Amino acid sequence: MKLKLFARKIQRSLSRLSARRHYNLNDSNEEVGEVVPDDVREGHFAVFAVKGAEMKRFTVELHYLSNPAFLRLLEEAKEEYGFTQTGALAVPCLPGELQKILEGRSTT
Repeated sequence: MKLKLFARKIQRSLSRLSARRHYNLNDSNEEVGEVVPDDVREGHFAVFAVKGAEMKRFTVELHYLSNPAFLRLLEEAKEEYGFTQTGALAVPCLPGELQKILEGRSTT
């Protein structure tokens, strides 16, 4: 149950983050640039697969927040890093393992 709440929290914060923009401090509301990198399209989020010295960045569709294999990785990330993880989302697995999940192949 906690994992589902965690996934919903991530989904809500990613939705808000994709809509946010930086503004100048001179109250002109002139848009300076997006908070999210250009390669992270709407409905997606960035995640790093990290295991030992191997690390790779992926852009993941939001619907994976309901994928059992991806949720298992989030649970492992919670156990390893806790909820105080700052910066980009990282999951403790080999990049190839996350690639298999994203391609819909079994990782067992």
